Amino acid sequence: MGLLNLFAKPRPALRRLPSGSVTVDRGGNVVASTVASSYPAEVLTELGVEVVRLFREARSAQLPVSEFKIQFATLQITAREARGGALIFLSPAVPFTSSP
Repeated sequence: MGLLNLFAKPRPALRRLPSGSVTVDRGGNVVASTVASSYPAEVLTELGVEVVRLFREARSAQLPVSEFKIQFATLQITAREARGGALIFLSPAVPFTSSP
């Protein structure tokens, strides 16, 4: 083992950005999804929990939020409240295309 390998950190795997929709219940649990099944379910569940929490906190603060949109450099997240749960739409800002 060389000296450089001793201190080298493993590279994190690159993942394609998610694209599709996710429906979550009141607890943030994924009920239905059109996101590729290769995308980690834990990430979608965590997203669902946070979205439902945001709507719940807005309601507690008496703020009428029924939809919000977050625009990152490479990903757009749109969420709509749906009877305590939410519909979440994920769309990459730049569509994935494979090179020839």
